[in-house]
Amino acid sequence: MEDDATGAVRPSQEATAIYFDGTSSRRHIVALRLGETLEIGEDGATLARWSYADIRRADSPSGILRLSCLAAPSLARLEVRDARLAADLVARCFHLEDNLPNRKGVAAIVGWSLAAAVSIVLVVLFGVPRAAERLTPLMPDSFERRLGDVADAQVKVIFDAKHCSNAAGQVAFEKLVGALRRSAGLDNAVQSAVLATSVPNAFALPGGKVYLFNGLLAKAENPDEIAGVLAHELGHVRHRDSMRELIHNGGTSFLIGLLFGDITGSGALIFASRTLVTSSYSRDAETNADSFAIETMHRLGRPAKPMGELMLRVTGKEGGKGLSLVSSHPLTEDRLARMGNADGGSAITGAPLLSAAEWQALKGICGAGKV
Repeated sequence: MEDDATGAVRPSQEATAIYFDGTSSRRHIVALRLGETLEIGEDGATLARWSYADIRRADSPSGILRLSCLAAPSLARLEVRDARLAADLVARCFHLEDNLPNRKGVAAIVGWSLAAAVSIVLVVLFGVPRAAERLTPLMPDSFERRLGDVADAQVKVIFDAKHCSNAAGQVAFEKLVGALRRSAGLDNAVQSAVLATSVPNAFALPGGKVYLFNGLLAKAENPDEIAGVLAHELGHVRHRDSMRELIHNGGTSFLIGLLFGDITGSGALIFASRTLVTSSYSRDAETNADSFAIETMHRLGRPAKPMGELMLRVTGKEGGKGLSLVSSHPLTEDRLARMGNADGGSAITGAPLLSAAEWQALKGICGAGKV
């Protein structure tokens, strides 16, 4: 690189300056004149003059000095690759680093970022659960049903499940659910169905939808076991636990998305609806649903303990993992003992909820007639 008589630094193969004027994408190979101002020229024509006081360093890779100018278009950039030329420019630009954060500024940015992350975590742990408790009673039934429809679609995707509709089995299932619904004081708005999937589970969705999976039905040994599980899920419906979980999980996924840059919150509802069948309810929600199931079964003159025995049977074979009933409704010895103690204090004199023939029909509901 050589200087001419006027002090201009000519571009050469070894040392070039590249200029972008900020108004087009054209790349200019330029000569620089370091006089009272930085003069940027191309083919003898002056493209720009930058005051040294206005020149600032821009982000650049190693080995390149990239500059901007406060008085130039915001996208204008000058790139200098020659080390000598870069040193000359740095020596003349006393305010080169003014727009870059100093150590104190970096510390402040890091501190505020950590504070924001901690605040989001605290909101997830304490704020979201409280908000879910407060908001759930305020949600209109029509809105809850619409959310339930979204969650219902996700259930179909997760399990690739189909409704079982064997005629005799459907009649038996409707008889069982109808008896439980009347005993629980719930209206016909509660919808229920058996889904053809081998996963041993049952759960409730917002809006009053209760699903029993054929995998759980296959493990049951008598109608009281399935009736107790369904009564437990009806308890979640009555207490709107699924709606509460949807708000909780949706709010949590939205805030975590914010933490990692998803400012739109897209996918929060889908994620939350998927977690309805994979996450567990709180201890209080499970206790209240147990109480509801015990009372519902006892009003029918039937025991509640068979429900716990079915869950325990699934636990022994499934280990409480995956999407089984006990992974979403964890069974403890205290819960099982409570069901047994409650049965001991009540007269279990009611008629069987299903006849032997109806029970066999229900067990075969997913045979012929899947839709």
